[in-house]
Amino acid sequence: MSKPQAHIRIDFTDGCSIGPGKIALLEWIDRTGSLSAAGRSLGMSYRRAWLLLHSVNDSFTEASVTFSVGGKDGGGAQLTPFGRKLIANYRGFESAVDTLAGKAFSALRPARSAATGAPAPRKALRRRT
Repeated sequence: MSKPQAHIRIDFTDGCSIGPGKIALLEWIDRTGSLSAAGRSLGMSYRRAWLLLHSVNDSFTEASVTFSVGGKDGGGAQLTPFGRKLIANYRGFESAVDTLAGKAFSALRPARSAATGAPAPRKALRRRT
């Protein structure tokens, strides 16, 4: 049986939050050097990726990603030191919460298997007489 996992979103203010989607986008930008390639890797449109990234960049006093315009090298996107720190802090916090979730909920058994959708084995209920 797999361990319980938490999906974390951190709200800093009403208009400023980070969660798994924005962090994954930053990680893919770091891997690919491209916002469009990162969006494609995550199955999202360029517009959606652009909106998420600008939300992150506009939410903090430091940018997470810088852009270079096209030309002979074709432009691209690059994580800043702040962007790397944002990812590291989020992933570290997520790991700590996953550990806590495992401790708090490991004894509970889900009713259905997430992988197959098949009912999990249950103890037979006895009828009161």
